[in-house]
Amino acid sequence: MTGGHSLSDTSFTFPSLEQCIRVLTLEDYNTRVVVLGVMALGAAGGLIGTFLLLRKRALTADALSHATLPGIAIAFMVMVAFGGEGKSLVGLLIGAFIFGCIGILFILAIRHTTRLKDDAAIGIVLSVFFGLGLCLLRIASEFPSGSASGLGGFIFGKAAAMVASDAIVMASVAIVVLIATCALCKEFTLLCFDEQFSSVQGWSVLWLDVLLMGLVAVVTVVALQSVGLVLAVAMLIIPAASAKYWTRRISTMLFVAAVIGCLSGWLGAVVSALVPRMPTGPIIVLLCGFWFVISFIFGSNEGLLIRQLSRWNLNRRIERQHILRAVWEACEQHTGTEFELDEVVRLRSWSVRTVQRLLRKSVSLGFVVRKSHATWRMTEKGGIEAGRVARNHRLWEIYLINYADIAPTHVDRDADMIEHVLGIEMVEKLEQLLLAGISPESPHPIGATT
Repeated sequence: MTGGHSLSDTSFTFPSLEQCIRVLTLEDYNTRVVVLGVMALGAAGGLIGTFLLLRKRALTADALSHATLPGIAIAFMVMVAFGGEGKSLVGLLIGAFIFGCIGILFILAIRHTTRLKDDAAIGIVLSVFFGLGLCLLRIASEFPSGSASGLGGFIFGKAAAMVASDAIVMASVAIVVLIATCALCKEFTLLCFDEQFSSVQGWSVLWLDVLLMGLVAVVTVVALQSVGLVLAVAMLIIPAASAKYWTRRISTMLFVAAVIGCLSGWLGAVVSALVPRMPTGPIIVLLCGFWFVISFIFGSNEGLLIRQLSRWNLNRRIERQHILRAVWEACEQHTGTEFELDEVVRLRSWSVRTVQRLLRKSVSLGFVVRKSHATWRMTEKGGIEAGRVARNHRLWEIYLINYADIAPTHVDRDADMIEHVLGIEMVEKLEQLLLAGISPESPHPIGATT
């Protein structure tokens, strides 16, 4: 092919602008086939992989993919024995699917009939089937056409060899997975989170499990053509794991996982087409890993940055509430709104520098104003907020004293651990249970903490 690259090219050259445009616009037949095929596969893997992840069966896909290897070898030998060349992709995939299902059934049988956990069952099936597959591949290589059959390509994938029929198969699988996901989303969700409730609703947990694993097997077998059995698990798990960092809603998580899988497939195929010596399957997996890192750091649900910001905000809120309560208690002692810096230092056992820093922050928030070097005054706004903080703290102290049998000399520290996350409903319950809305006094001497 002249004027551009395709995924079947083997020579290395830096892509020109024209070549980039040709690849991005899918002008080349081979590139178009591979891009569309892996995009469909990525979407399917993201959808069904979400339920697999929520089911805590992430490594099941790994065991399944390795279990397909003996099926590929046996299918090749059977086709050769009946006079064929053994290179039929359909026949090889059928063999892979059969043995993949056998591997899944072994895992389910071990799980439901023994006391072994999922991790042990997965480890047994993965190692035994993969070892059997390697032995059978060695035997198959001794056949007259074994060395040229390309069986080894299923281990790491051979996306460049895809044809239009392969892309159609991947698209068909994606459609089937999409229909099954839409039709059984509620049932699969119940299966993932509460098996007993699913059974009470009249659904067979076993058959739902078998159906879910069957869909996983179909996607895994189809993925062998593009990423190989070693990396097939990545197409199922990484997009779903990435989506989990962005949302808690199952429907949104399914959509995000499908989009991440689709984007990874598209970008991986494009990069592989522009840099021909780069294998498509590993590039797709690396891009899945890239999206995972982005999600892990910047995810709006449980991303590292969000967690750090939340922790920072919580620490700032705790400091603010502590200084306001100390100011309230200092003003309480002489029934006024003015207080001395030394009083706050004594009540909180903080350094003078820390108290000064927090008071300056309170000034910026409008809670206190500074009258002199050592004298401060609580504003009306600060009085309302400080009163609320002190009241919640004392309600919780009284509750712990009355119902948790904690000594008054120790309750202040224990109350500090939980008061900052008390919601309005909890405060109202404490009021009803203890004081019926009356502003309580401190159950221990102010400043007497342990």
